[in-house]
Amino acid sequence: MILSTIVIAVILIYFILIGSLTYGFDKVESFKLQDLKPFTKFSIIIPFRNEADNLPELLKSISNLNYPKSHFEIILVNDASEDQSVAVIEKIMATKSFKKDFSRSDNIQITHNNRITNSPKKDAITSAVSLSKFNWIVTTDADCKLPKYWLDAIDECIQVKQPNCIVAPVKYKGENSFFNRFQILDFLSLQGATIGGFGIKKPFMCNGANLAYKKSAFIALNGFDGNTDIASGDDLFLLEKLIKQDAKSIQYLKSNKAIVNTKPAENLKALIEQRLRWASKTSSYNNRFAKLVGITVLLANFVCLAFIPFAIFGLVSFKTIISLLVIKLGIDFLLLFKASRFFKQETLLLSYLFSSFIYPIFSIYIAVLSFYKPFNWKGRTFKK
Repeated sequence: MILSTIVIAVILIYFILIGSLTYGFDKVESFKLQDLKPFTKFSIIIPFRNEADNLPELLKSISNLNYPKSHFEIILVNDASEDQSVAVIEKIMATKSFKKDFSRSDNIQITHNNRITNSPKKDAITSAVSLSKFNWIVTTDADCKLPKYWLDAIDECIQVKQPNCIVAPVKYKGENSFFNRFQILDFLSLQGATIGGFGIKKPFMCNGANLAYKKSAFIALNGFDGNTDIASGDDLFLLEKLIKQDAKSIQYLKSNKAIVNTKPAENLKALIEQRLRWASKTSSYNNRFAKLVGITVLLANFVCLAFIPFAIFGLVSFKTIISLLVIKLGIDFLLLFKASRFFKQETLLLSYLFSSFIYPIFSIYIAVLSFYKPFNWKGRTFKK
């Protein structure tokens, strides 16, 4: 009886929490571009390490940006790449078409990371900020593809909303395999929860692949100070600081014109390393709502995994188990449906049911592994 009560309580709390994020998703209004005259000038910071295969597509998408080239600069930060990344960039920069787009040499530059902490990416961003010419910093990753009206959307959001920070959407795009669909559905749930958090005025997540903030705010908060011992989390820890300073000045840019595309992990090993990296920073969160979400989701997945022995040994009635599964699957599907519709990935929902039974196993496996296993990131090993 006590066990049944605990199990029911966990799933109901999960239902209320995910339900509130689902409600919040619709509360964030879609941002419509008004074709305003470009005003804001941006410093786009892109750290890279061993990205020779991805950089051509990124640089091509930069060339295709609709925004005036005079209104932004590109700072590419080489984090001790061991491949031909720098040579690839230099070759592309030397082409006639690229020189035509970036006629001034100071529009785009390659700099080298100055490692001073345990976090290479935070060091890369910090060093680039010190070199930047403009007051608006935009970060993205080297394995991303930028949409044509990316900067237009961010600029108009700044002109209309007057924020200090803009969190913008990111989506996975890869080949049509179940492995990729599983990752994309999981990532859609994170993006849906991110948007939902803004809708209920409890922002708690963002993605450094599509993040913009004022340089002055970054400097006032002493950048990443206080979190440099943690290898990853450049985006989330900065967001925490910005929320503490002025939560109302942070906007979510819910616009299809601003969606940055990135790639899912190539194989299971890479996926596990990625999730271990993400898990490594969770214990250092200061945001109480983020901690509540993380603990609740973990407990709900643990309960779902435990339903099997509960049913076998008759510890919880079969009727109760089925009812709770329907509740969890239902609220998860609703959030995923809203997110997939915004990102135009509705067809992936066909893989939802099968993925939803695999995910609790994967989630608990990563949680257990994160307690003792270091993670690998770009050829380097980091401890939690």
